[in-house]
Amino acid sequence: MAGKNEETKKSFIHKFFSLKMNNGDEVKVMKTSNDNDPTEIQGVSEIGSLDPMAASHDLQSLRVFTATWNVGGKSPTSDLNLDDLLQVNCQSDIYVLGFQEIVPLNAGNVLVIEDNGSAAKWLALISQSLNKPSNNDYGPLKRSNTNTNTNTNLNSFEGKTSVCSSIFMQRTSLKTASRAFRSESRRKFKSCNCTVIEADRKSHGKDSCFACQKSQSNGFDDPSSSEEDDTVNTTVVAADVSNTVPPGKNQHLRYSLIKSKQMVGIFVTIWVKKELVPYIGHLRASCISRGILGYLGNKGCISVSMTFKQTSFCFVCSHLASGEKEGDELRRNLDVIEILKSTQFPKICRTPNAKVPDKILDHDRVIWLGDLNYRIALSYHETKKLLEQNDWDALLSKDQLKIEREAGRVFDGWKEGKIFFPPTYKYSYNSDLYAGDTTKSKSKRRTPGWCDRILWYGEGIHQKSYTRWESRFSDHRPVCATFLVFLHNRRD
Repeated sequence: MAGKNEETKKSFIHKFFSLKMNNGDEVKVMKTSNDNDPTEIQGVSEIGSLDPMAASHDLQSLRVFTATWNVGGKSPTSDLNLDDLLQVNCQSDIYVLGFQEIVPLNAGNVLVIEDNGSAAKWLALISQSLNKPSNNDYGPLKRSNTNTNTNTNLNSFEGKTSVCSSIFMQRTSLKTASRAFRSESRRKFKSCNCTVIEADRKSHGKDSCFACQKSQSNGFDDPSSSEEDDTVNTTVVAADVSNTVPPGKNQHLRYSLIKSKQMVGIFVTIWVKKELVPYIGHLRASCISRGILGYLGNKGCISVSMTFKQTSFCFVCSHLASGEKEGDELRRNLDVIEILKSTQFPKICRTPNAKVPDKILDHDRVIWLGDLNYRIALSYHETKKLLEQNDWDALLSKDQLKIEREAGRVFDGWKEGKIFFPPTYKYSYNSDLYAGDTTKSKSKRRTPGWCDRILWYGEGIHQKSYTRWESRFSDHRPVCATFLVFLHNRRD
């Protein structure tokens, strides 16, 4: 009976992976008796009980979790639990987290050297949630070799806990902290993983890009992947935090940190299941400053480009122009236009005529997240009245981003999921009340708005959820979205 059930499961998996996604339409999958969630489309997680590397060769989709959070210039404390935010019970293959204002946007942080102590603490908290042992790793549920395996896993957990504690107890640079959360050397992410063509392999020789199929360095120095000091000049206003990890170190990690980058208050970090890391290539980053005088990094974006097998991805985290005066939405539109126009990823591929994208919109799959700062085009009192009535549709009809998109002035051709949650800004600190309800000063009062958003561009992206997390940590509520992202069905 057990053998028959296993064959049935494998047959279902085979049928699922034979399906294709066309024009971003939802894939319909027959529900089996073992399905707990009828809306859940199982991807890589469904094959987790099989050989993960063997399954990875044939996988056609990835589950991608994204989140954006303006943390209001506050540094996290060690007791901040991110399990619910990261939805750790529904493991994704890739986690993309974008933060804004991880440091106060004062002159010291904007003009001089970035303080990346807070970023290091965020990394520790994220790893603490993503890499915690599950019930299957130790305890009474695991009967065979209980003593040996339990001690090993508990020691690994204690080691990770001590790393997290040390980061909070003493000032640790982002570069140093990153080493603790990588399972691969940074050089492996400088690789080109273009398709090998035998004729080209012979003509270009073993030192060419075509020999880089096993995540070997192609010899190029990617500016976004090189080791740098923890200092940064005020022209670029960005601190790269890629690091080398000795081979074999941190192999206990389930999720590996593959990229972290900070620009003043904007911080992006990307984590990937350890067994999927070898399929990532062409990892690059680009920063665009859109702050004071259109030059400084208190506003702007960080974009990360990468390939997973033969599909190109771009993740954009931005903090756009603030303000709720009439016409401020046009400044935000201009920020988006300039980001799309000016972002240029460095060339690291030696393959002649390689289709490795240089611009954001050239990628196959693009996800944009951040504090976009678009407000509701109503007065404070009109907005408050509709909020009290929970009339989301009326409020959304006045949402500036929706209005500007429908008019074709910004994010033309992009998609956003339906919003079923209250405006995410501006809350009083440590409160569920909007700031306007707790202040009598009109100058400090802010009209609530959906400032924090996640959009996507390209085919083959199916959004599974779009929610916010109820944390009182800052004056913004973080927003999360999960996606089932389909890969190109090209042979390697």
